[in-house]
Amino acid sequence: QFYILASSLRTQTETRSLKSGETFAVFDDLADIQPVGLGQQGLYHRGTRFLSRLELRMGDSRPLLLSSTVKEDNGVVAADLANPDIMEAGRRALAANTVHVSRTAVLVEGACYQRLRIRNYGTAAVDLPITFEFDADFRDIFEVRGLKRAKRGRTLPAETRPEEVLLGYEGRDGLVRRTRVRFEPTPDEISSGRVTYTLSIPPKDDISISVAITCEQGDWTPRRVGYEQAVLAAGNKVGRETERACGIHTSNDLFNNWVSRSRTDLGMLLTEKSEGPYPYAGIPWFSTPFGRDGIITALQMLWLDPEIAKGVLGYLAETQASQMLPEQDAEPGKILHEAREGELAALGEIPFRQYYGAVDTTPLFVLLAGAYYERTGHQPFIEKIWPHVVRALEWIDRHGDRDGDGFVEYERRAPSGLTNQGWKDSEDAVFHADGRAAEGPIALCEVQAYVFAAKQSAARLARGLGETDLAQSLDEAALALQDRFSRSFWSDELGTFVLALDGNKRPCEVRTSNAGHCLYAGIASPEQAQAVAAVLMSDEMCSRWGIRTLASCEERFNPMSYHNGSVWPHDNALIANGLARYMLKDGVTRIFTQLFDACLFMDLHRLPELYCGFPRRSGEGPTRYPVACAPQAWASASVFSLLQACLGLTISRADNRIAFFRPVLPPFLERVSITNIRVGDSTLDIEFHRHAEDVGIQVVRRDGDAQVLVVK
Repeated sequence: QFYILASSLRTQTETRSLKSGETFAVFDDLADIQPVGLGQQGLYHRGTRFLSRLELRMGDSRPLLLSSTVKEDNGVVAADLANPDIMEAGRRALAANTVHVSRTAVLVEGACYQRLRIRNYGTAAVDLPITFEFDADFRDIFEVRGLKRAKRGRTLPAETRPEEVLLGYEGRDGLVRRTRVRFEPTPDEISSGRVTYTLSIPPKDDISISVAITCEQGDWTPRRVGYEQAVLAAGNKVGRETERACGIHTSNDLFNNWVSRSRTDLGMLLTEKSEGPYPYAGIPWFSTPFGRDGIITALQMLWLDPEIAKGVLGYLAETQASQMLPEQDAEPGKILHEAREGELAALGEIPFRQYYGAVDTTPLFVLLAGAYYERTGHQPFIEKIWPHVVRALEWIDRHGDRDGDGFVEYERRAPSGLTNQGWKDSEDAVFHADGRAAEGPIALCEVQAYVFAAKQSAARLARGLGETDLAQSLDEAALALQDRFSRSFWSDELGTFVLALDGNKRPCEVRTSNAGHCLYAGIASPEQAQAVAAVLMSDEMCSRWGIRTLASCEERFNPMSYHNGSVWPHDNALIANGLARYMLKDGVTRIFTQLFDACLFMDLHRLPELYCGFPRRSGEGPTRYPVACAPQAWASASVFSLLQACLGLTISRADNRIAFFRPVLPPFLERVSITNIRVGDSTLDIEFHRHAEDVGIQVVRRDGDAQVLVVK
């Protein structure tokens, strides 16, 4: 019931997205907001769409598009427009391309600012009518996604003043939401949904128009700033987020573009919480905290920006469930799946205000805590969250293992909750070889692997905190799980791990990418890892644009499905790191190369949440998935994780060391430079050079006493 409807054609143009704090916007490539295509365009704040239409017209027509982009720092949408042929009384009153419009849009939290600079390149004065048409539907993001409501709140009468219009809505949650649309200079005509300027522009002269749209909710009103201040604030925010991380520059400019866009996308998606930065999952559908997405993004970024992991751990510790709440799938110690604001969440029409229906976030939380400690050695923070780690471990053994068989299972408690609660949470994602849906409780293969890694991580934390008995117990439990897992989940017939065990302990014997996550967590034996790698890199699993979620030989394979045959960049990055763990570097470079090739066909070199799993065809790019989020946090972070996998890079604060295990570089990278790698109080710049059979490593700068270890 929470499916994202795709009942009409995608718009024929690219969309342009901006985000600031709890506010995001989706424009078309003219910087308009139109109720077309998938209907996702709009200005959103805290889960509600505050502006559903903003269309610019020159005369009776839309402007002509010359070019459109999101600037490299993700702070500004910029569109170059021109006038169409404007007719009056059957004759051409103004020839096309006489007037140029430079249109830019920027967000600061709670507000959107647009500026138009309109220049007449003609040899005579131009009289030009400019019109803005606008509206606000105040729909919850789930309504935009397709959810139908029996009853909505009350639309308030519009208030019109000479320079602004105030649109309002009183929700059934009792909250009044208002959209203030303000114009400068004062328009010639203004009404509740339309303003008009009649401009007279001398030759070679220009005129500017500014529009400020603010989202006002209850007693909260954003601070109004000027356009230039808004641009500066947006750029500074992204700059602060990216400055913390290491610098990466290579010999390949196209790869540098991918890195740059991914870095700024993450900077935009990071939202400052009281506990630190948290990467919101993606625009437009998931611009909110997700436990799984936040943890995996933090793991992918840990080597170059550990502050993200600290923010994620702090937020998820604070929101950890403390009681049984079946309507939220909450159990003591369980880690959050998703948090939503908006009218539907407040009313309980959707269960996601604070929702815990994910089986993997709790072990992943423990795994991240251990990885953060290894990376930073920040003991005071670990001591602070240690009680939450202990409660998470208790959930794994008590509520997670529903039938006491030593495996962690899921089955939703709330009828309105998610049917499947792993990362592949589509209703049809877990099934048997004949296509029959698996009945719960369901134990997913990758979840057992996460639990294995979590117990090993927790053992290291316990040892560091002086709890040696607990550490030994956790180590023993991990080894016992590894043995039990191998006996129950390995399939000689498939040559890989089965997807899951159903409620009757029958294996779901299908080939999926989930098995690659088992390599990431290290639960596989070396022999099993070799066999899994062979399946993953086979023609059935590998589309040559990346590894599919499901093999093409399986009953439910569909390259256009969300989880049963598509390609997910973050999934591929985790698999690549799993292969690197077992030193299977050929597979790592193949995956890296295929995702790099895919990004070259994507708008702005931005890898989306997923794309279709059709096989690679000569002269064609990958096929888009129609409702994929872009930007999306763990897709953006994948490039950094893939680079780490190639280099075999690990950082240990306890050893005061950066290590590289069997480093390789893909054919498209001859040289890589990484600057400002921080290990404790040390900072290093390191260069890598690709040779025919080797990678040369040179420490260019070292401030401090951190050591560099290279194992070839």
